[in-house]
Amino acid sequence: MNDTTPIAAAERPASATLRHPADLAGAGLIPADEIAALGAVAARYALAITPAMTALIDPADPADPVARQFIPDIAELTTTPAEHADPIGDDVHQVVPGLIHRYPDRVLLKLVSACAVYCRFCFRRETVGQGEGLSRAELAGAIDYVRAHPEIWEVIVSGGDPFIAAPRHLRALADAVAAIAHVRILRFHTRVPVVAPERVTAELIDAITASGITTWVAIHANHPRELTREGCAALARLADAGIPLVSQTVLLKGVNDDAHTLAALMRAFVEARVKPYYLHHADLAPGTGHFRSTVAEGQSLMKQLRGRVSGLAQPAYVLDIPGGHGKAPIGPDYSLAGSVEDFRGNRHAYPPPDRD
Repeated sequence: MNDTTPIAAAERPASATLRHPADLAGAGLIPADEIAALGAVAARYALAITPAMTALIDPADPADPVARQFIPDIAELTTTPAEHADPIGDDVHQVVPGLIHRYPDRVLLKLVSACAVYCRFCFRRETVGQGEGLSRAELAGAIDYVRAHPEIWEVIVSGGDPFIAAPRHLRALADAVAAIAHVRILRFHTRVPVVAPERVTAELIDAITASGITTWVAIHANHPRELTREGCAALARLADAGIPLVSQTVLLKGVNDDAHTLAALMRAFVEARVKPYYLHHADLAPGTGHFRSTVAEGQSLMKQLRGRVSGLAQPAYVLDIPGGHGKAPIGPDYSLAGSVEDFRGNRHAYPPPDRD
């Protein structure tokens, strides 16, 4: 392998992953007469649905929340003026190929450009699934940058989905990061434990840990049905290895934009030893307008969770500010004009009035 060869995906046997509209029709997930129209969508934005997710889809339910996340929709070809190919401003903060330095103490490394599944709302949908991942030379350049910047405390590995990389490449990455004295945290963002739990092997778990750093894993799931028995077993393998787990969820219209579903998802995370971390407001990626709720709707949902769901199950509701300005918490404000609101909606003076 030469220095320009992209980081390889793990070897995988032939599978029933669905990658073309004709595959969807063959599985009974779309009518045959939609193949041509959805072919235009799949030609622009990558398509893949793993067997684990296919098994969860109810073809008889036109509002199935799992299907909505993964089956292409002709609405994806409609782009609004506010939508942008780089909605969170990755390009503004790219310091070397594949490395984003947006916040002072951490960087994000886009190790690979492919995923096990392709979410129809992905904020990197214009690039993910469209090309190769980092070459070995580019990865070496990214590591050199991290080594030269002592303010970097954490390396976040994303993509694409880094857990599709071959374990030998993850091992090399973990060892390289661990050798940098000022880096203490290595965090992986992945959907694999949920959508392809068979990939979470002892070899992969060993590969992402190294002496001298603490490894964290952020798990992406959006509906409680995604946390299957097999998925939870994969999460347990990570947790049993001593790897802390946090969650990331995107607020999606027609998937999880009701308090009952969100509460069930967050409780399911906690039961699986995954601490709810972020509830993302959907980004302004091209062709994703049919997924976006309003900020006010998201704030209302967060109010419905507060006090009614354990504090362990409360994510932070955040918006990635377009243009590369970073995440901002946009949860409801409970403290206004000398009073504070309780979870029942009642207001109380604070500071309380003096007592005689």
